[in-house]
This record gives sequence, structure tokens and C-alpha cells, in this order.
Amino acid sequence: MKVTTVNVNGVRAAFRKGLGDWLDNDDSDLLCLQEVRATPSDTQDLFGPAWDVHVWPCRVKGRAGVALGARRDSGWEIDSITEGLPPDFYTEIGGEPDVDSGRWLEGEIHGPDGVTFTLVSAYLHSGELNTEKQEQKLAYLKRVGKRVDQLGARAVAGAGSNTPQEALICGDFNIVRTARDIKNWKPNHNKTSGVMDEEIAFLDAWMADTLSGQDGLPCVDVGRALAGDTDGPYTWWSWRGKAYDNNAGWRLDYHMATPGLAGKAQSAAVYRAPAYDARFTDHAPLTVAYNFAE
Repeated sequence: MKVTTVNVNGVRAAFRKGLGDWLDNDDSDLLCLQEVRATPSDTQDLFGPAWDVHVWPCRVKGRAGVALGARRDSGWEIDSITEGLPPDFYTEIGGEPDVDSGRWLEGEIHGPDGVTFTLVSAYLHSGELNTEKQEQKLAYLKRVGKRVDQLGARAVAGAGSNTPQEALICGDFNIVRTARDIKNWKPNHNKTSGVMDEEIAFLDAWMADTLSGQDGLPCVDVGRALAGDTDGPYTWWSWRGKAYDNNAGWRLDYHMATPGLAGKAQSAAVYRAPAYDARFTDHAPLTVAYNFAE
């Protein structure tokens, strides 16, 4: 099974720039998309009959929007769609704010030989220091952490059963974890949203760096575990200047899996377009292959 996550930076624009051609030459079974910024019907029309696509748009027009997709001939199916984090996470403020909508979409995946797991497409806030946007980001990270802990505890409780309840959370987290994840660490560390220690602490509380996991942590950073101790591979480059040509990127996109599922990860790949002007988004698709046969 191959799962790809990519922030499409507007799905209509991405198709105009070549996303359709990329899909025709790609063999991913499942897709997690972020920043769709389109209606469900428009998105489904773009993908066509070959894909079963589920979209949760943001209530703020032109922002966010997440999607899950399954290639219809892949043998993997999506059902039991849940939009957003649990409502009781917002009790103290009287309900989910619009800026948190279109950021978290869960689906139950069913595949060959009775394999099931929860797949999430997540688009975490980008934030902006010293503004309300950063406050919104930190508040959302706290709520996401509660859901990550729930999914991790569920996987532990189901370990060894006939129907283990594993989870895979994919998406654009808008945070790097270490100097390995950003080309220009020193000028950005604790000076730029996405490179702040208070943000990084959330990710470090969620993810281990080895496929077998780590006691006390609910999930695994699958991309880092497979890449090892190396710079990158980066998944985002600014449109400005020569960032893409110079590989001055950031690793913002993740596969975060509960340990039982992470242990089935075989390989990871970041697709890099051959040239700056051949990109269909400012992010690169991150694909991980999982083997359930062993």
C-alpha cells in the first residue's frame, strides 16, 4: 500500500499546473490532501471517476480544506468519514472556530485480507509570530495533541487483537522538528513561526524517530525514521528567489503513524519536480509504502 500526502496549495491551480499528469504516472493507493480550497463537487470532478475523494472544506472561503482519496481499483476503500476534531474539545469556547475547520479529516480504511486503520489528512495552522494567528496555532496544537493521544491509546489497547486499531496521520504540520528539517536553521530558530521551540515541543511529544516507537510517545515520525540522521528530505520550498534550485527547503509534511502501523513502513520518497517551473505546488508529495504481508 502506498500513501501520499501533499499540500496542493489550491487543487484547481494544482491541476492546471500538472497534478493530473503526475497522478497518471503515480501508483499511490491513498491520498491525503491539504489546502484544497475548493468544494467537494469541484474536487471530485477534477479527480474523475478513477478516485473516491472526500473533502472537508474550510468555512472561511479560500482557506484550508482537507481531503482523503482512494484509487478505486486499488483494493483500498474509505468509509466512516469524520470531519474535524471531537466537538467536546471545544466546549470551553462554545464550539469550533471557523479557522479550525477544514483542517482534520478522518476516514476508516479497509483493504485486502481484512486490514483496517484510521487515516487522517491534517493541515495545521501556519501561524505568524506576535499575531492572533500564532495564538490560534498553539490552541489548535493542544487540541490535536489530545486526539493524537486518543488514537495512540486506542492502538495500544487493540494491540494483539484480531482487529488492531492503528492510525496514520498525514499532512502539512507547518513545523520543523530539528536543524535537519530546515536548510537555514540559525536565522529562523525561535524567530519564525514553524521553527519555535514551543511548537517543536508538541511534535516531540507525539512522535518517536524509530519505526518501533518509544515508550510514552503515541506515534512515530515515519519519514524521519526511514530517512535516518540526514538533512531533509525537505518537502516545501518558497516560490521566491532560488530556494528550490538551491534546495533551501523545510520538512513540513509528515506521516505520523501509531507504532504497529509504522512498523510496516518499507520506504519513503519525496517527489521533486525536475525544475522550479514544473511544480504543481510549493510542497512536494511525500509517499510511504507500507507492507501488510509480513
